[in-house]
Amino acid sequence: MKVMRDGRPVTVEVTSDGAGLVSHAGSALVARVADRVGLTSSLSSRLAGIKQRRRGHDPGRVIRDLAVMLVDGGECVSDLGAVREQDALFGQVASDSTAFRLVDRIASTPGLLDAVGQAHARARARFWELHGAPERLTLDVDATLITAHSEKEQAAGNYKGGYGFHPLQVYLDETREALGGLLRPGNAGSNTADDHKLVLDLALA
Repeated sequence: MKVMRDGRPVTVEVTSDGAGLVSHAGSALVARVADRVGLTSSLSSRLAGIKQRRRGHDPGRVIRDLAVMLVDGGECVSDLGAVREQDALFGQVASDSTAFRLVDRIASTPGLLDAVGQAHARARARFWELHGAPERLTLDVDATLITAHSEKEQAAGNYKGGYGFHPLQVYLDETREALGGLLRPGNAGSNTADDHKLVLDLALA
């Protein structure tokens, strides 16, 4: 199987004899798709201003690796270790602290979150150009309760008696693509009109 590492094709041998096994190999295809549709390079371009050292980790690659980690079942930044351990597939992967600092800076710097959204939209347009866009677009808006087992930031009691978060998300029904999301505390309502308008604006953008 051929995968891309640092922009170069690398051949990875698939075997069942117990020698040289690579776990989570399928997740390399996610990284390759991100590179192929221009998501990684677009993120790198839009986030270039926050790269602190010339030899530091490329922000686009860090975001891509975090996305691969999430697709692979990760739930927090420390789960990036599962990607980091597969350097044959992904090359050099940022440390947990580097990835956390990048996410924190994007979230706290005006305009950077919009830049990530623009890169995402451009990559989706490229994917639809290659694969074909859906003939019909149906936006599926849904709120989900997520349990928190400690007093994390913005965690709150919810209407079902639990405790945690109540994010609002928008998916494209035809392809199940995630188009937009709004992080909210657990006590946020399911049918809050202002929240629905905001998350729909994010999805349409």
